[in-house]
Amino acid sequence: MEREPNRLLRQLIAEAGFSHKGLARRINDLATARGTPGLKYDHSSVLRWIGGQRPRDPVPSLLTEIFALRLGRPVTAAELGMSAITTPLDLGQEFTHTWQEGVTTVTALWRADVERRRFLIDSTFAIGAGSVGAVRWLTSPPEGRPSSTGARRVGRADIAAMHEVTRSFGELDNRFGSGRVRSSVVKYLDTAVTPLLKDGSYGDSTGRRLAAAAAELTRLAGWMAYDLEQHGLAQRYLIQALRLARGADDHALGGEILAGMAHQAVYMGQLSHALDLARAAQLAARRAGVPTLLASSHVLEAHAHAGLGDARSCAGSLHEAERAFDARSPADEPRWLRYFDEAYLAAKFAHCFRDLGEGERAVRQARRSLDMDGRYVRGRMFNLSLLAAGLLQCGELEEACTVGVAAWTLAGELQSARSRSYVADLRRRLEPYKKEPAVVALHERTRELV
Repeated sequence: MEREPNRLLRQLIAEAGFSHKGLARRINDLATARGTPGLKYDHSSVLRWIGGQRPRDPVPSLLTEIFALRLGRPVTAAELGMSAITTPLDLGQEFTHTWQEGVTTVTALWRADVERRRFLIDSTFAIGAGSVGAVRWLTSPPEGRPSSTGARRVGRADIAAMHEVTRSFGELDNRFGSGRVRSSVVKYLDTAVTPLLKDGSYGDSTGRRLAAAAAELTRLAGWMAYDLEQHGLAQRYLIQALRLARGADDHALGGEILAGMAHQAVYMGQLSHALDLARAAQLAARRAGVPTLLASSHVLEAHAHAGLGDARSCAGSLHEAERAFDARSPADEPRWLRYFDEAYLAAKFAHCFRDLGEGERAVRQARRSLDMDGRYVRGRMFNLSLLAAGLLQCGELEEACTVGVAAWTLAGELQSARSRSYVADLRRRLEPYKKEPAVVALHERTRELV
């Protein structure tokens, strides 16, 4: 079937005075600036669109922005001769001002993720979006009645089911890695949680509980994207989880999400940004009166200081983390914080000492971290990798290789990009000793795993 030429687009191009090649170049450049690098449109792409082919998202929204800037007036997708239904490139990056805006944004994010929209998969981490989200969390007033008058009444059973799904998927994630379960989590959000938020009937009290439950599951989906090193996507989910936590007026949950955002920033080497997020998490933890969360946010600040090579500031933050941890009463704290125990704290200390090059202290804390819940298979793999790195710093090559075999064996059971990164880090640390018998034996024993 022959397509109808897009005369509206051709007229706009003429009015703006763009060449086909120049327009394609502007699309590629703007996409990169908006967090979607890698587009490679050229003059022939523009010719196909003029001929009637509809470009994929996010091209229509990019075109509206490019023409509006050139012509000095708003330009809609309809004026381009294209569908007016387009997905904004920054979907999920904004911490919206109202509950209803937040619901619209987060449900659109889940849908776009289910559809595997390329602009989400390829999106990059945006420091500005994380900073704005943290500031709005700290400064926005309490939510005004997160309620809805839809056709279906939302009850306790609906919210209990969401909590159970979050718990179950969280356990599977820890045991097998995010690659095995994330798509199921996103599908559940889209098919089961969206109808509750958009079409449900709930008052203020139920609405807050619903918002908190949705925030926990959205946070988990974001954490899973982080584990798969889909960092732009993970950031969008964490920002939207934070927005839902504002709807719940839950300072503890908001602090936990901010701590997760700091964790991601440390991992990515965005250390100054991580400091800001960790300190925002500390403010939320103090408002909530949750010592374990305060310990978590202090130790994340310490890790950022360690990455920056600031041993003195790191020591001060570790001291504050210990003080807060000693004041905790787990029975009185949220159940989702139960993962943060003595072993988890020791692992974070080990990360700091490894990054500061203090091998003996890293080994001591890494050994303590292995006294952990056996269900956390991925966490054990990380902690074994930390121990191996610390042993290398101490010159204990043979034991480091023995521990490395155990770490890589666990990594082989996981679908986790972060686990592969820990393997790669240990391989780099072993490179200077690659001809030593212990290292040769390690590579032989783990050849298939890596």
